[in-house]
Amino acid sequence: MPAIEVKDLRKEFRVQKSRSGLKGAFRDLFDREYNQVTAVKDISFEIPEGEICGYIGENGAGKSTTIKMLTGILVPTSGHLQVNGYIPYKDREAFVKGIGVVFGQRSQLWWDIGVIESFQLLKKVYRVPENDFKARLDELSDRLQLGELLSRPVRKLSLGQRMRCELAASLLHNPAIVFLDEPTIGLDIVVKTEIREFLKSLNQRYGTTILLTTHDLQDIEALCSRVIMLDDGRIIYDGGLDQLKETWGKGKEVVLQFNDPVPLENLKLLTEGLDVTWEQDSALDARVLIPQRSANVSDVLARIVGVVQIADIRILETNTDDIVREIYKSGSAEARKPSVPEAGKPGSGAEEDKGAVPHV
Repeated sequence: MPAIEVKDLRKEFRVQKSRSGLKGAFRDLFDREYNQVTAVKDISFEIPEGEICGYIGENGAGKSTTIKMLTGILVPTSGHLQVNGYIPYKDREAFVKGIGVVFGQRSQLWWDIGVIESFQLLKKVYRVPENDFKARLDELSDRLQLGELLSRPVRKLSLGQRMRCELAASLLHNPAIVFLDEPTIGLDIVVKTEIREFLKSLNQRYGTTILLTTHDLQDIEALCSRVIMLDDGRIIYDGGLDQLKETWGKGKEVVLQFNDPVPLENLKLLTEGLDVTWEQDSALDARVLIPQRSANVSDVLARIVGVVQIADIRILETNTDDIVREIYKSGSAEARKPSVPEAGKPGSGAEEDKGAVPHV
């Protein structure tokens, strides 16, 4: 049985229409009109036990709505979902014992009491035996470097410190599945790296299944072997990250700096027969684009090294941000293979379900 099973999952909301002017506002008090908004549109996927899966999309794509259905916060309009053997919105009490949830912009810790007191309360909520709780807390405190943070009120913690405590809180009952919704939002690079390393070790040691939503694609590259990509409530890509790069990457670009001037025509002659494109910024600088599944970097350099004097070499690969942006532009990962992706990445912000009235 997969850890997470989703089939034809759909979520619709009724959103009130606001009429303009004073007269319109008065009419809204007695005769409201609504628009039907479909946030998640009949999506299907399975996540096996022990996988770290990245769940990505632009603002309003449906990521957070999906997570809220998978964790039992929202009830689907239609479709089937099963998590850890349970239907989340039906088997609430038994279901939550096997999952951990971290929402980057919301806290499960009590604001004005010490962190350890919040942990003690969560121990009772999840009914964790005392011996198991102590052992788990010692391990999490050591690996997440909580130490002196345990005695501080949550309101006195920095964002990075609070996120480490949030992670520990979600893992005190040793869940089999962890849902992470923007866990590194607003964090500096050092704290992000620490959290990524911790999540990677957690998965390797306990086989914990992790579903990660994020706007930071470096999280995806560091942790995930698989990516599910949403656009306007639909899945437009579901597969390996390496396959995504191989299919959509424009290839590698090698930037060369020479000791002495080298004419562009000479460089083209040296690599004649190879499927490469040369560009020259100056007589001492040139760059060669090597398309995906074309010649290897070593093939190109073998023709150059020894013939001309090279002062410096840099090898650049297509950024995952660029690939994702190009797929969003086309509307599907199967639509077409791009020639040269544009730079950029999805922004951050609130999901589409804020302020909407669930229509169940």
